[in-house]
Amino acid sequence: MSSTVWKLSARGRAVAKALLAALCALACVFSLTACGSDKEEGKIRIGIKFDQPGLGFKKSGTYVGFDVDVAKYIAKKLGYSEDDIIWKEAPSKQREAMLQNGDVDMILATYSITDERKKAVSFAGPYFVAGQDLMVRTGETGIKGPQDLNGKRLCSVTGSTSAVTVKERFASQVQLMEQPGYAECATALFSGIVDAVTTDDIILAGLASSARGRLQLVGKPFTQEYYGVGIKKGDKALATKINAALSEMIANGSWQRALEENTRGAHFKPDLKYNPPRPKEGE
Repeated sequence: MSSTVWKLSARGRAVAKALLAALCALACVFSLTACGSDKEEGKIRIGIKFDQPGLGFKKSGTYVGFDVDVAKYIAKKLGYSEDDIIWKEAPSKQREAMLQNGDVDMILATYSITDERKKAVSFAGPYFVAGQDLMVRTGETGIKGPQDLNGKRLCSVTGSTSAVTVKERFASQVQLMEQPGYAECATALFSGIVDAVTTDDIILAGLASSARGRLQLVGKPFTQEYYGVGIKKGDKALATKINAALSEMIANGSWQRALEENTRGAHFKPDLKYNPPRPKEGE
């Protein structure tokens, strides 16, 4: 009698264990927060820069800029309101890891599409084509373009394509200081630690505008940087949806309005040879 009871009890324990495993699996499907992720049901997590005026900027608890406006438009087309967006700071050197680890659903953070990055993540877009340029102190006459960089001290951001370009093209000519953000580069330029800051023209335009006339663009872009929406590797379905949203934004004039509003006062004009671009990446 007792041995029969023991057998039933063991079977019951096995059933209970299987049930518990099934419930845990269901919990992971319907509430990722219960399984270690910060994803919330009905929300979308978007990575942006918090320190780039005119593009991605955190201001008194709100988020403003061209990247932010494009992200909001995409999110709306995917079925999310502005209140459904969880904004995450996406520093240049952390962007691939954030997508690979599932910390964000997409990234719009002046994220240039490159073959090297596509080994780790996928992209939709492009939604803008920038050009790497130089920013100097107002009144500087010794730097009129990349041909004048010999012996100069430059600042750029760690993990950015701008820093990579400097290392590849001008390593023997310049001293490169790498900083975690462009605000630090602008400070180094103000104080005379470096002679110029280099990154994409639209980023520099925002920085120059916020510097109240103390900094200026050289205005001689020497690359093309195709800004993409970073997504998880291989997600073609999401890329197609994002590209459709971007194409609509460009066609109905929302893209142009967002660009003008966020670069007002910066004396910035996008290169019309490349802008607006055709979003076809990742499909």
